[in-house]
Amino acid sequence: MALFTKRWFFLILAGLAGAVIVFAPLPVRVVPPAKRTLRIEANQFAYSPAELTVNPGDTVTIELVSTDVVHGLYVDGYGVSVTADPGQTARLTFTADRPGSFRFRCNVTCGALHPFMIGRLQVGAKATLWRAIALTLLAVISGIALFPRPVKYPTT
Repeated sequence: MALFTKRWFFLILAGLAGAVIVFAPLPVRVVPPAKRTLRIEANQFAYSPAELTVNPGDTVTIELVSTDVVHGLYVDGYGVSVTADPGQTARLTFTADRPGSFRFRCNVTCGALHPFMIGRLQVGAKATLWRAIALTLLAVISGIALFPRPVKYPTT
């Protein structure tokens, strides 16, 4: 009976720890807003670089350079866009005031694989990754504690 009570106590404790991991705010590193200029080259059918990271509050200027045909860049969640002609640089400036992960994509039909021309703008830290790692570790430790290895009895 005592083992059963210990397991239930540990299970409740693990559930509370999991709730804290999921719902507690993560410590935020306060970085003063800055002006960031990021250069992106667009060619059929990719952006280079395809992943951008900025801090919340930054004033972001994206310089879009098209190397082959007319390309565009639309940032989901911000509703801003720009179009660049071949060999030209177009600029887009906005304030990254919404933390999270946002897709950016070509908003000018540029060929057969146009729908796959996407990238990602990360504003702030990737909190979901660290929460997932913590919950995985909690699940592994709980599994080991709740389900110890079976006892092997000697055979006669």
